[in-house]
Amino acid sequence: MDATYRVSVIWMNNREGWGEAEGVKDAVKFSAPPEFGGRPGFWSPEQLLVLAANSCFLSSFLFFAERSDVALAGYRADAEGRLEKVEGKGFQLAEITLRPVVLLERDKDRARAQRLLEKAERACIVANSLMTPIQVEPRVEVLQQAKTA
Repeated sequence: MDATYRVSVIWMNNREGWGEAEGVKDAVKFSAPPEFGGRPGFWSPEQLLVLAANSCFLSSFLFFAERSDVALAGYRADAEGRLEKVEGKGFQLAEITLRPVVLLERDKDRARAQRLLEKAERACIVANSLMTPIQVEPRVEVLQQAKTA
């Protein structure tokens, strides 16, 4: 499968801009992060990169979950990207950590959900495209257990 994804950025003022994507209704307003002179309260490119990895992992997991007999009740994943300065390279995201929590309706799906998380980790296009290592720290819970916990 071949696909091309087209995006544009438009400079607004200072270190702020708009990001647009072909065929996407809403634009994204972004700024450099505050620690690099940007304005707080706007998406930064670094946050968008961490979001891309996190959302791609979710999309990959859902792709596999839809093709299995897993009764999925919910999903949430927090993520963080750790910035560091590298000699001779400057700043880079040294690591991205994803912490997905899969909520299941049935306990019998626990092992299958764990395997699907592992498949999603191997199949995530964004993760496979980055030099930044991505760590996945998944948790699988069952709806009944979550209600009593």
